[in-house]
Amino acid sequence: MKVSSRGEYALRALIALGLQEGNVSTIADISGQTLVPVAYLEQILLQLKMLGYLKSKRGKNGGYMLAKAPDQIVIGDVIRSLEGPLAPMGCVSITSYEACPLEGTCLLKPFWALIRDSIAQLLDQTTLAHLIERKL
Repeated sequence: MKVSSRGEYALRALIALGLQEGNVSTIADISGQTLVPVAYLEQILLQLKMLGYLKSKRGKNGGYMLAKAPDQIVIGDVIRSLEGPLAPMGCVSITSYEACPLEGTCLLKPFWALIRDSIAQLLDQTTLAHLIERKL
């Protein structure tokens, strides 16, 4: 699993909004805090809104805010929504399994599964609140 810039920037934006919980932040403010270009950030924020992590407010004092409390946003869910499966190899993917010609004899498959499980466990036990409060 490799987290793309989209995934990293989405987490940066969620953290910025989590630090302002309950307040509306403009795209320009979020961009300034996260160093994500405004045009790219607009796409990411729209996707996070469609996924139910953000809500927006129109008008002069408009912008974005979290749609859920930081302790209700699980980082594993965010990453899977944006990046897809967590498995390092298709042969151990739970959601996007890909058959392998060495299926019955591959000695690497248990190793890849262990990596997948370790990553999933860490991401699924971490919430936005943990990141904001620096409680990792």
